[in-house]
Amino acid sequence: MGLFICILEDTAKSQSVNEGIRGFWKGNLVSCLRLFPYSVVHLATYKQIVHLHMDELGYISQWRAIFAGGLAGISAALATYPLEVAETRLIAQNCREPTYRGVVHTLSKIYQTEGLRALYRGFSLTILGAFPFSIGCYAVYINLDKLWREPQFRFTPLQNFINGCIAAGVAQTLSYPFETVKRKMQAQNPRLPHYGGADVHFTGMLDCFRQVIRSKGILTLWSGITANMVKIVPYFGLLFSCFEMCKQVCLYRNGYIVSPLSYKLAPGVDQSMGPTEVEEVKRYLKNRNFQSQQGSRW
Repeated sequence: MGLFICILEDTAKSQSVNEGIRGFWKGNLVSCLRLFPYSVVHLATYKQIVHLHMDELGYISQWRAIFAGGLAGISAALATYPLEVAETRLIAQNCREPTYRGVVHTLSKIYQTEGLRALYRGFSLTILGAFPFSIGCYAVYINLDKLWREPQFRFTPLQNFINGCIAAGVAQTLSYPFETVKRKMQAQNPRLPHYGGADVHFTGMLDCFRQVIRSKGILTLWSGITANMVKIVPYFGLLFSCFEMCKQVCLYRNGYIVSPLSYKLAPGVDQSMGPTEVEEVKRYLKNRNFQSQQGSRW
């Protein structure tokens, strides 16, 4: 930990000397602009995919939920990927000797000098990295009740925060090599000074993996992960805990629980299913049993 703090301090000093305080916020505007459309597309796509894969009772298997999360992430990245490329270029350049001036100028110059394909350079790594991230995050989160030895609906806000942090840490570790190579592919441009800040020269995705491992070792694929964890782990912790708290507030406002801070059921609230719901469940179970018997015969 002391080594990490020392390295982070040296990096911050170097950044401050070379580019000033302004250099710490390079690419922040485009990152903020990208956040809203990314979230909208991600949530809308996830909802539609989950709805398509639900059965009559609203149940969806774990693997289908993981698939839905990965596909939603890919769809959101596809819709906003040019902004991510622009963000990487703005971060990689020296803001005291800028090649790009703002979001619109960056996108326009990349398109004019490198073509449309350059705005989606490295997107295949987003596809490859989406599923390890989704699998890691979801698989850890749904099994955390075993860690706490109690059902998820009894988790406190602190437990939900810790759960989000653990899930994000595992997911980020699994997918980070793809992120490292993707950033190098986004930044590299032979027309820019120092090849756009890319420390290795390559001709494609696989060659980039080879060059990074050959020149600096396989652990370089995880270079910078600690600093990234400092940012993303608490973000996901807050995201998960806020999501669970919002669920409790909705249940409380609808009269199902006694307090937004507890899942204790409100007295006098009928939690049982109505006659039509019971009949629907019976029909579903009967049909599923019949289908399984037919399948076993064949």
